[in-house]
Amino acid sequence: MPPLTRRAFLPAAALLAVPAIRIRGIVTRKHTIENRDYLFVEVETDAGVTGLGEASISGRAEIVEQAVLWFRAHLIGKDPAGIEDHWNRNYYQLSRYRNGPVLMTALAAIDIALWDIAGKLLQQPVWRLVGGTEAKPMRVYYSHWSQKLEPRTPANLARLAAETRAQGWTCIKWVLPKGGSESERLRRLAAEVEAVRQGGGPELEIGLEMWETFSTRSALEFARAVAPFKPLFIEEPTWRETPHALGEIAAHSPVPVAGGEGLVSRYEFKQLLDAKGAQIVQPDVIHCGGISEIRKIAALADVYGAEISPHMYYGPVAHVASLHAMAAVRNFLMQEWDAAMEPLFLRLTRQSFPQVRNGHVTLSSRPGLGLEMDWDILAREFPYRGQSMRPPGGR
Repeated sequence: MPPLTRRAFLPAAALLAVPAIRIRGIVTRKHTIENRDYLFVEVETDAGVTGLGEASISGRAEIVEQAVLWFRAHLIGKDPAGIEDHWNRNYYQLSRYRNGPVLMTALAAIDIALWDIAGKLLQQPVWRLVGGTEAKPMRVYYSHWSQKLEPRTPANLARLAAETRAQGWTCIKWVLPKGGSESERLRRLAAEVEAVRQGGGPELEIGLEMWETFSTRSALEFARAVAPFKPLFIEEPTWRETPHALGEIAAHSPVPVAGGEGLVSRYEFKQLLDAKGAQIVQPDVIHCGGISEIRKIAALADVYGAEISPHMYYGPVAHVASLHAMAAVRNFLMQEWDAAMEPLFLRLTRQSFPQVRNGHVTLSSRPGLGLEMDWDILAREFPYRGQSMRPPGGR
């Protein structure tokens, strides 16, 4: 990114000379794609600049939408600048009952939209506003890999791993299937990891999403069983509400532990880090309070010597906002990337969604988040069908 020239600076400076810009409205848009509900948020200003946010959350779109609209009365008429002041007021001052995933997801959507507005008004990408010097390639990993593979056999997993590595991916992650007795499951999963290691070779790193389906004891058994195949991490082996148990697993596991997608503030992450429950933290930008808060979580993790690898399961706004937030983070490892959705996200954003190249994504230098949503396609092809009834226990 070239330095800000006088020609580029003058329009931005002129913005500071005109009467303050005000927020004039908040619009929510709900859509259903396959078995997922998406909630997008637009913060409108009287200058004609609109900021994009996202408040998608599994099975809770209608509840979060009401939380977003609750913030409207506290934002209309205010200057969209001063993002930190907005965050502090919205979190600390509006109610003492301020936390939890619903309220924090709503707050995150507003925060992301305000960053998008700031970038558009200043004609700068968000990655530059948060301290990045250039749009450098950022590492991502292929999430929900092998989810639709049928039949799911070690041979097919090895073949798919070889194909994925040949496409340039450097890391994959999948949700460990359930079913059978504990010993049967352990043998089956160990065979899967071994097959993927053989097929992908030593250069394809492996993340294993345990989805809180193990006890402390069985998690350690599993970690020891797969350790010879050198996974990069095991993710959320047991309940996130028990950081002490995660700490015990991390202390004795031969494989690093990752976690935190369901934690929604730096205060909750401090509990996990104090318990030494994860060497890799995984906050989600649209659940943990937005760009402003995820950067604080990254800084906190750095103090504890932990790396950050943000969780991502949602739409194009969330994917891109998370990467912008990580642009200047020293302990950034890589970000989860829902690779199977990339072709659709390109359509929904008029090709403005960044594409993966050799396991890396390079953000654009367009102002703000750099996204242009095509609401007509979403309305026509993906109407909201009601709260997702995706059965619990697996993705």
